[in-house]
Amino acid sequence: MAQSERIIGLAQWLATPAGRYLLAWEQHHLDLAVADLFGFHALQVGLPELDALRNNRMPHRWVASDEPNGIVDGPEATPRAAVALHLDYDALPFDTASLDLVVLPHTLELAHDPHQTLREVERVLRPEGRVVVVGFNPASLWGLRQKLGRMRRGIGLGRQQPLFLPPSGEFLGYRRLRDWLQLLSFEVESGRFGCYRLPVVSERWLQRCEWMDVHGERWWPVFGAAYFVVAVKRVRGMRLVGLAREQRKRARAGAVVATQKRREREEETA
Repeated sequence: MAQSERIIGLAQWLATPAGRYLLAWEQHHLDLAVADLFGFHALQVGLPELDALRNNRMPHRWVASDEPNGIVDGPEATPRAAVALHLDYDALPFDTASLDLVVLPHTLELAHDPHQTLREVERVLRPEGRVVVVGFNPASLWGLRQKLGRMRRGIGLGRQQPLFLPPSGEFLGYRRLRDWLQLLSFEVESGRFGCYRLPVVSERWLQRCEWMDVHGERWWPVFGAAYFVVAVKRVRGMRLVGLAREQRKRARAGAVVATQKRREREEETA
């Protein structure tokens, strides 16, 4: 499936009742996650329907799509606080260690090579820079319904019936994402799951399941339909410079004290 078809499929699904419910949850928690992240340069890669950087105060902000017409006009489209860019997710047009924040809202699910996209993010981030990843959780009721729908299609049943979630892309599990981040020297700072309501189509039934958001967060927290992860890029040895200098100073001071004491003993014996 072409990348443009994947993006269009997700954008259309976000206009459904379930899509609006998911988008509202993600917008709320992204606003909280990026509010106190400081720096100079921030980038949102993909999903311009979500204004991921609107609550961030960095002076230079961009929202990017890998399709020329991927960022469209409209009240819910391109974040007005950011500059629109067209780029390739597998080769970000930024210098190494030049960005302070990168947000990936469902980007890895739609990327041709999600691991390469994550490597590019690691390259362009500065040490101690942060990446925020948002994705569907395959280990959820929503993910289960999607999997059962694909299985029915695989055996020739329900081919005319649409899937509950967008048919394109591959969902990336939370633990698998954490493993990828650790391999790229990221340290996971925080993570959160959400959207515990049943995978239903109608707005009426979604409202009836509102109680599940409260109880789900308490009793089955890791089975939310979506998750987001905040990770910090760590560079080994960077924090040891000041410590090493201090240790050298202490070693020199200890050597001077030992020399003085030895001289005092020699004078006393003489």
